[in-house]
Amino acid sequence: MKNDALEAIRKKNAWGLLSCIDLYDCDPEKIRSESEIRNFVKRLCDLIEMKRFGETQIVHFGEDEKVAGFSMTQLIETSLISAHFANKSNTTYLDVFSCKPYQPQVVVDFAKNFFKSNRVKFNVIVRE
Repeated sequence: MKNDALEAIRKKNAWGLLSCIDLYDCDPEKIRSESEIRNFVKRLCDLIEMKRFGETQIVHFGEDEKVAGFSMTQLIETSLISAHFANKSNTTYLDVFSCKPYQPQVVVDFAKNFFKSNRVKFNVIVRE
């Protein structure tokens, strides 16, 4: 499905595409930096040709050390990009949902390189 996501959207006349991307062993400095996260969002939107709607929202929270870190949301004209950055495990949980087609592998490769992740797991869901 991952490689055929765009074709599946066309065949099913689907409403949208959701990529759920888990990036492990990320660079701690990158995921703990609001400015780096903001830069990531801008560059990702440019790369996959998504028009940002409003400013990127980035909030640091989490009383439980397991989940503490930044969370990010970016509205796009065709839906939403969101992520949570877990400090304790240096993991990024990124979701890209859009009714405009995009290449999930492009997002995975860019995010992996940007956050210097050593391991990635991802799923692609076609929403009908």
